[in-house]
Amino acid sequence: MKTVLVASSKGGVGKTTIATHLAAESALAGRSTVIIDADPQGSSTRWAERRAGLESAVLPIDGSSRHKTAWKSIPEGTDRVVVDAPAGAHADALEVYLEHADALVVPVLPSALDIDATVPFLNALAKHPRVRSGALPVGLVGNRLRPWTNASQQAMELLGQWPYPLVAQLRDSQAYVMLVGFGKSLFDYNSAQVRDHQADWQPLLKWLKRA
Repeated sequence: MKTVLVASSKGGVGKTTIATHLAAESALAGRSTVIIDADPQGSSTRWAERRAGLESAVLPIDGSSRHKTAWKSIPEGTDRVVVDAPAGAHADALEVYLEHADALVVPVLPSALDIDATVPFLNALAKHPRVRSGALPVGLVGNRLRPWTNASQQAMELLGQWPYPLVAQLRDSQAYVMLVGFGKSLFDYNSAQVRDHQADWQPLLKWLKRA
C-alpha cells in the first residue's frame, strides 16, 4: 500500500483538487483506493460520495477529528491511500501523516506571496527525520499556472532553485472546479482538450511511481 500526502501550510492552493485527482487516477488504473479527508471542510469526502456509483469509486475516510485512528479504518487489500491534509496545517500538525506517507506533494501557487508563505512550511519539513533522511520524498507542484505570463514563468524559475524537486506544473482551468463538484476528474474523460491537461500530470505520476 502506497500513501501519498498532499499538504500545504497555505490555504486555497488547490490541495483538494490535487488529492482528488490523484485518487481518481489511481482508481481508474484499477487500484483499490482510499482518500483520507483530514480537512474539516470535508470537500474530499463530498467528492468521493458523488463518485460512489462509478466502477472507479474511491472510499472516503474521515481523518479530520481522529487522525491516529483513521489508519485503522483502511480496508485490507487497499492499494493506494491519498491524504488530503487540513488547510493551512503546519508541519507539526501533520506528524501522524508524515510518519505514514511514502511521498509528500506540496502545491504552490505562482505568486510571490504564496511562495513566501510556503517557505517556513518547507523549512519545518526539512527538520523532520524522515524528510531529512530521504525516506519521505517531497515534491513541489506549481498549480493554477498561466504559462504565458511572466508571473508564472518567474515563479517556476524560483521554485526550481529550491532543494525539493518541482515535479509538475498544472495549468489554470475552471474545469477542475466543475469536475470536483461532480465527483469526477480530468482522468475520467478523453477529449483532446482534456488530454492536454492530463499531460501536465504525467511528471507527477511518474515521480510518485519512483517514490
